[in-house]
Amino acid sequence: MRHGKHKNRLNVSPDHRKSLIRNLCIELIDHGKIKTTHAKSKALKSSIEKLVTIAKEDTVANRRLVFSKINNKPAVTKLFAEIAPKFKTRPGGYTRITKLPEGRVGDCAKMSFISFVE
Repeated sequence: MRHGKHKNRLNVSPDHRKSLIRNLCIELIDHGKIKTTHAKSKALKSSIEKLVTIAKEDTVANRRLVFSKINNKPAVTKLFAEIAPKFKTRPGGYTRITKLPEGRVGDCAKMSFISFVE
């Protein structure tokens, strides 16, 4: 049965969803905090936390695994050099989602910030 198999589909095709999450991961690694819709930030949270967990142990195999997921060499370097060492002792919960009170202009979609926890 397929009950409960539709989490975070974002109403797009699987290829579009994969590239969307990849681009959001790269932007979050580059900037540390991004503003996006609440649904996209919830979908991004699980992906980015898995990448940070892998990056906590700096090995060649882990670098290749993360590179295969996001396919951006500067982002992988920054993740392993700057972001992951801050979370060495933290067992999880590397990101924070902050809801914004106003919706997006145009379609009034719920917006939120997603950022790394300090």
